[in-house]
Amino acid sequence: MADLSIRQIVRLVMIIVCVALALYLVYLLRRPIGWLLAALFLTIALSGPVNVLSRRMKRGFAIALVYFGLLLVPFLLAAVIVPPLVTEVSKLADNAPRYASDVTDFVEKNKRLQKLNKDYDITGKLQDQAGQIPEKLGDAATTVRDVGIGLVNSIFAVVTILILTAFMLGSGRRWVDAGLHQLPEDRAISIRRVLDRSSKAIASYVAGAIFQAAMAGVLSFLVLKLLGVNFAAPLAVLIFFLDLIPLVGATIGAVLVGVVTLFDDFPTVTIIWIVWSIVYQQLENNLVQPQIQKRAVNVHPFVIIVAVLFGAQLLGVLGAIVAVPVAATIHIAVREYSVVKRLLTPEDQPTIATAGTPPTASGA
Repeated sequence: MADLSIRQIVRLVMIIVCVALALYLVYLLRRPIGWLLAALFLTIALSGPVNVLSRRMKRGFAIALVYFGLLLVPFLLAAVIVPPLVTEVSKLADNAPRYASDVTDFVEKNKRLQKLNKDYDITGKLQDQAGQIPEKLGDAATTVRDVGIGLVNSIFAVVTILILTAFMLGSGRRWVDAGLHQLPEDRAISIRRVLDRSSKAIASYVAGAIFQAAMAGVLSFLVLKLLGVNFAAPLAVLIFFLDLIPLVGATIGAVLVGVVTLFDDFPTVTIIWIVWSIVYQQLENNLVQPQIQKRAVNVHPFVIIVAVLFGAQLLGVLGAIVAVPVAATIHIAVREYSVVKRLLTPEDQPTIATAGTPPTASGA
């Protein structure tokens, strides 16, 4: 008994050590693991159009065509966002002294502000800073250079994810088939069913999320255009991408656009935008999003909130985006395991005769 207890203790300690080492290894490899998860998510999202195109052409050409469309998106976004952004920044630098002069005139007409200005020289400091804006914009090149390393790292991560995605799109199905071929037939069938359902759930969720974000972006663009807000197209693109983030993305986008409207006919435009954002988000949260989640992932809202919080903490924005599909996959796997376990549980099988009980003679 003593030897058995010691053996059990040693075994328990070894298990704990192995688990700790495995968790530490996962922590060290968290960045490439995140890239691998992103590639897997992108593979499932792109498998739909790739499968449709591969019916009419070779799969390699289908993957190349889908990749071309995917890589074309950043250039189109840059064409929409960069020109007006550069124009407005240039206007800000040119008009900053006039804005400072207008503030000075406004302060001189207000007695209370005159006293504050006399005590703290607010307008003088403001004019000095306004005069330095063109120089500071020139010094921004130094900051851009410092950010260059981070940008290179981001580009490397994106290229790595795209390469992994290409391999998965081209050979992923064969890898899965080869792995399942090594398992018993009943277990392989069960795992394949989980993978197929998970793939359909993730694809449906991605399609629904893109449709929801596109609708939010288009409607926001129309509202901003009607209100005469500057940067209508870039702000609509910003809302599109933020709306892809579950739970909080739409709210963040509405707040950022609300800040921009403060500089366009305040407070009328800002009030209209706030009312529109509240009404639209209520419709989106209570009508559009529940239908997408119900048809795609069928996961309880509480689980979705917890998954998004955990995913955001682990992998940031990317984790928040992939959290819902991952939660759906786990939910499908648990449900499939419960079904298989229930089917494999013997309920109505005949009782086996115990040893020593003589068999019943037939035909007695």
